Amino acid sequence: MDEIETLIGELQGASTDRKAAIYGELENLCRSSDAQEARSAIEKSARAQILTIQWELEEILERTAPEPIKPPEPPEEPAEATADEVPEPAPGDGHSADDVEMVYEDPRGLVLHRTKTGDRWLATQVDPRTGQPQTFELHPQEIDQLKTQLAHSPYWVLGKKPAQ
Repeated sequence: MDEIETLIGELQGASTDRKAAIYGELENLCRSSDAQEARSAIEKSARAQILTIQWELEEILERTAPEPIKPPEPPEEPAEATADEVPEPAPGDGHSADDVEMVYEDPRGLVLHRTKTGDRWLATQVDPRTGQPQTFELHPQEIDQLKTQLAHSPYWVLGKKPAQ
């Protein structure tokens, strides 16, 4: 773009009014349909100018810079359940967080809850594929097996250790 090189060449000896007009023309070129080409020509020509002119040209380029492309934001992941939070049971199972009590909490990721009334047990583990906690109901034989396997574990919640 020879026009840009000519305008920038005039800057060094131009009057204050003419400089303002040239900077205005350059800014308009940076906002035109050939903005990318104009910006490139200004950057190239600016290198040969004295610092004060380079600074003015850089300001024009900054003011007319296109908006940066923002990467798409990842969907928000639900916060992981902390040890004190009781996971919400699956819909339709008839139990809320108030209906269950934590009886076992292993810091490696296994948490056991039992219903306050009845003898249903729920286990919560982190799914290694998703990293999200998964809660499922245990069958009576699984409950007995877990009680046997975990009988001497230090992770039973105080006062909640089940009888053998």
